[in-house]
Parts: sequence; structure tokens; C-alpha cells
Amino acid sequence: MGDVRVTNNGKNTQDTIILGVETSCDETAVAVVKNGRDILSNTVSSQIESHKRFGGVVPEIASRHHVEQITYILEEAMAEAEVSFDDIDAIAVTEGPGLVGALLIGVNAAKAIAFSQNKPLIGVHHIAGHIYANHIVEELTFPLLTLVVSGGHTELVYMKEHGSFEVIGETRDDAVGEAYDKVARTLGLPYPGGPHIDRLAHEGEASITLPRAWLEPDSFDFSFSGLKSAVINTLHNAKQRGETLPVENLAASFQESVIEVLVTKTMKAAKEKNVDRVLLAGGVAANKGLRKELSDACEAEGLKLTIPPMSLCTDNAAMIAAAGTILYEKGYRSGDRLNGQPGLELSSQ
Repeated sequence: MGDVRVTNNGKNTQDTIILGVETSCDETAVAVVKNGRDILSNTVSSQIESHKRFGGVVPEIASRHHVEQITYILEEAMAEAEVSFDDIDAIAVTEGPGLVGALLIGVNAAKAIAFSQNKPLIGVHHIAGHIYANHIVEELTFPLLTLVVSGGHTELVYMKEHGSFEVIGETRDDAVGEAYDKVARTLGLPYPGGPHIDRLAHEGEASITLPRAWLEPDSFDFSFSGLKSAVINTLHNAKQRGETLPVENLAASFQESVIEVLVTKTMKAAKEKNVDRVLLAGGVAANKGLRKELSDACEAEGLKLTIPPMSLCTDNAAMIAAAGTILYEKGYRSGDRLNGQPGLELSSQ
């Protein structure tokens, strides 16, 4: 039997309770998670309305909002979870990748809490957090393959055990989320563009021929820059001819091309790596078209698929606490020199 910790409310417990902090982009988030899977609180302050008029995230504005919100969100998360700092075992925080100014707000807030409360500090990779959002839904079994799709990342990640990450495929240019936002802007849709294109795609028909970038036959890498350019050129050429293309058909055609490549490469990688478990992770995991097509493909191949609920697809701190719990239990600790790393690569810890 392990050590029994006595909390300030007098109850004996062997639970691991992690406070998670996430400020990598335009959400200020704090969460309290027990044993890596039980969400006691998951508080998020979104900045979408502030950035919408600019058509994308403005780093300086994002950082300013984080400074304004972090203390309030922390207090709200702690109150909702009904815990004190005496109950917290460690502080987990996103150290990268992300916007450097935004990362620094979360990292320094976490360091201040860890120092003042004498708690361990754990730096977490943002993409590891997205992957471990699935662990909250259902305990992970290995080996497994994760399709990571977000605004800045499109990757296939193979895992043979907790904390082990092997990137076997990644984007060579635009991430899928970036392609969605740029195409949406061309179509005159508001930011963020992904949900609007997904909605329109279900109203239209994929009647416009657009390219698929398969790259080399044995490659699991992705490329969406050419597809993005093809959509823009198709729209501009139609305007020059005085034609009007149904925006819903263009959205449907674009989305069909994206999803076909994502799903096909994922199924091929799953077969090559001989896994029977597939995860979907990242903000674009909220895309209904992708969720359905990947679900159908996994069912046809007899693979178990896990997809987080919508609330855990976009940036949140519960996923950071979940990933932080695994690192904490493995004995990993970050020193007091922990810093924001905007270009941090996903590696095994």
C-alpha cells in the first residue's frame, strides 16, 4: 500500500490531483483533474470575439487577454473543483508550442503557483495534451495511432506506451486548420473558418474537382497548400468568367478532398504499424465530416476509434492536466527554469 496523503479537509486519499494551465494561443484555461481522467473543473475564457474582426489571432492581443484573465480563471476553476492548493499534487502547464507571448503568461503563472505553494511543476507539450484528451474519455491502450489535426498541426503519432511519441507523418506546409481558415477567408466566411466550412459542406455537393496531395507512395506526410491554392484559383477564375460558384459546393468539394487524404493515410499507417486503436485529436477533431468518415473507416477495418467530445477538442486545460498526470506519475519534473518554447517538438518523456 502506498503513502496515504491527508488533505486539508481531513479525508484520506491516494488520488492524484493536478492543476492544469493552458495559454498557448487564444484561450485562457485552467482545470483540475483527478487521476488523469476525472474532471473536477475545466474553465475556459475564449478570445474569439476579440480576434474575429482581424480574421485571425493577433499575438499581442492574445497575450494581453491572458494577463487580464488568468487570475480570474484560476480562482473560478479552483472554486468549481472545490479544492484548495493543499489538495493539489502538482501544477501542469503548456510550455509549447504556441505563441511565445501567450505561453509565457501561463508558464509564469504556473511557476508562481508552484513556487508559492511548494508544488512540483510539470511542463507539457500542447499536442501531448490534445492526445491525452482521449484518455479522459477512455483509458488508453497500446500500441495506438493518433491523427492530430489542429490550426497549426497535422500529424500522425504512433505510441507504444504512455509518454512515448513517434511522429510518423506531418504536414510539409499548411496544417489542415490553417487551410480551412484561409479557404474560409477567401469564401468570405468569418473567423474561425473551420466550423463554417463544415456546416456549408453538409448543405452542398462535392461537385467541383479539386486535387489530393498524396506525396510519395510510402509517405505519411501531408500537404494542403496546393489544395488551398486550387480552391482560391477556382473561385477567382469563375469570377473572371462572370460565373458564380455555389459556396456550399466549393466548401463540400474542399472538405471531401481534405478528409479523403486524412482518413486514407491514417488507415494506411494503422495497418503498417499494426495497431487496433486509433485516436482523433486537436481542434479540427470537432469537424463533423471528419468524425463520421474516420468512424466509418475504422469500423470497416475493425479498429477501435476514440474521439473527444467537442469541449475537449479545442484548447483546454483538462487535457494538459491529463497529460501532466502521466508525467507526474512517471517521475518527470520541470525545473524552475521552465520557459515558453514556441517551437517545441513532440518527443518522448
